[in-house]
Amino acid sequence: MTLYRQLLLFTLTLLFFLFTGTWATRLHSTRAFLQDQLASHAQDTATAMGLSLSTHMATMDVPAMEAMINAVFDRGYYQVIRLSDLAGRPLVNRCLQVRYQGVPAWFIRWLPLQSPAATATIMNGWRRTGTIYVQSHPGYAYRTLWETVVNTTLWFSLTAVLVALAGGLGLRFLLRPLKRVEQQALAVCQRSYQVQERLPRTRELRQVVLAMNRMTARIREIFADQARVAEMLRRKVYQDSLTGLGNRRYLRGQVTGSLAAGDGTIKGALLLVQINNLQELNREQGFQAGDELIRQVAAILRRQCHGTEKCGLARLTGGDFALFLPDSGRTEAEATARAIATDFTRLAAIQRDPARGIGHVGGVVYNRAAGFADLLAAADTALSRARTEGANRAVVLPLSETGGNKSRGEQQWKEMLDRTLATRSVRLHLQPAIRCDDHRKVVHREILARIVEPGGTILDAALFIPLAQRLQRISALDRMILEKVLELDGQEEDLAVNLSPFSLGDREFRVWILEALRNRPAGAARISFEFAELGAVAHLELVREFGRQIRHLGHGLGIDHFGQGLTNFGYLRSLRPDYVKIDAAYTAELTERESDTFFFVCSLCSVAHSLDIEVMAEGVETEKQWRMVKELNMDAAKGFFIARPEPAERAS
Repeated sequence: MTLYRQLLLFTLTLLFFLFTGTWATRLHSTRAFLQDQLASHAQDTATAMGLSLSTHMATMDVPAMEAMINAVFDRGYYQVIRLSDLAGRPLVNRCLQVRYQGVPAWFIRWLPLQSPAATATIMNGWRRTGTIYVQSHPGYAYRTLWETVVNTTLWFSLTAVLVALAGGLGLRFLLRPLKRVEQQALAVCQRSYQVQERLPRTRELRQVVLAMNRMTARIREIFADQARVAEMLRRKVYQDSLTGLGNRRYLRGQVTGSLAAGDGTIKGALLLVQINNLQELNREQGFQAGDELIRQVAAILRRQCHGTEKCGLARLTGGDFALFLPDSGRTEAEATARAIATDFTRLAAIQRDPARGIGHVGGVVYNRAAGFADLLAAADTALSRARTEGANRAVVLPLSETGGNKSRGEQQWKEMLDRTLATRSVRLHLQPAIRCDDHRKVVHREILARIVEPGGTILDAALFIPLAQRLQRISALDRMILEKVLELDGQEEDLAVNLSPFSLGDREFRVWILEALRNRPAGAARISFEFAELGAVAHLELVREFGRQIRHLGHGLGIDHFGQGLTNFGYLRSLRPDYVKIDAAYTAELTERESDTFFFVCSLCSVAHSLDIEVMAEGVETEKQWRMVKELNMDAAKGFFIARPEPAERAS
């Protein structure tokens, strides 16, 4: 029971006892008054009639005396009036049967009233001639007592209702600060730190509100400190201080993690960007001018990565930059390289000699596994060729192949995408994520979509994502995959499926998926929708609203590739995912307990756990990584060391 109800009930109880006491006292006093009135009335009537009848009694004029007695008796206030002579013989005797009209019988039994009687002697001079006997009728007294009880009860009830309403409103007004304290405490439990600006006037309540404000502010500071430590470690280990981009170590982790996590066809591109004559610029105009040019180039590269879910951007050293584009083909890589070169031409026309230009772009496209050093060497070769072609040039070359699939052009990939959407030739695989404290317990099974070519070759659906987004067909691809996910039967564990935030921009897609979830049969597996961190941050409002809607339907929200985007972790507090998955690039570097990566991942876990967000590790490939993950107090993990993906038909 709430404090408001307890106080209101206590107040009404006190009021009830007060009214009951007052009501009982009023009833007792009224009853005593009426009893006295009956006795007094009988005695006064007897005395008055004794005097009035004395003359007629002397002559024994019985008819006259009877007429006088009838006149008094007929008024109905008397039960018995009897006139007797000295011998006691009744001369006139009038009796009225006792009847109570309008008074309940139980009330008469509960509050009995006596019928008092009085006598008076009739005198003729000094001689006694007879006696008069008068007994009052209690009927009018009972009616008066009953009306008094009814009216008193009605007034007390009306007063009680008014007091209850007024008291309830008053208590609600007085307890509003406590209600705000309750909301503040619930917000703290949900990791939303609200401070009450309005303080109550009541001293005790003011102290409670001030204490809650101090506690809330302190908890907010603790979270801010944790996020600040994580940001500091990130900047120290993985971020370039001048541009805010990733550094060489960050790039290596992204490339290595992406290639190690690949399952099926591998595809991607690595672009190197180099500023021309940076040292000469530093000598001629100073390091400040050189730093400004570096920041401008970094801004150009950021624009090219904007809206891309997977894009690793780093400054390697001096005027050298790199863009890692996983799942991108040669067409996409060449388009990005040309766009960078075009921006360089515009910048050179404004700030430098156009003939000298700003820089060059060289890239390598791969469709097979390769080492980080091999990709850098191949991209550097393309960069050297770009320098020979003139200012602000871009060259993208394929990685030398020793066998495997041939490179495909954009038109071929487009035709394959259209054919896949038309034939729905998608096969689902499931890979389990298990609890770190109990490897027998599966948290969920992640859906991995594979595309089956006419010849039987199986490709990772992620290869189509950049093309599908550019052709505005990503919502159709996501819908086709989700329709197959919703058709899965016999899954006891929860499911997790990746979703592009670009699909949420399609209103028709949002309406469809929400309606499909509402119509999902009872007992069906719970689905967690995962968004890559870069995409979730870029479309924060869409993802947050979608998360609110699916949670209302009993499903969950997750963040994939957590830590990849080098973004501020403050978005977690507003988005509130159910879990985050540490990017595989960081898992791949978990080799030593004393390493910077270990402390950075530990700080990521602390930030997430402080918001009641579970943390999972991606890309656990070795037993050593598995031990490190458990030591970092992560909640769950997945990877080839734990279990490889298997077809959904076999897993069901």
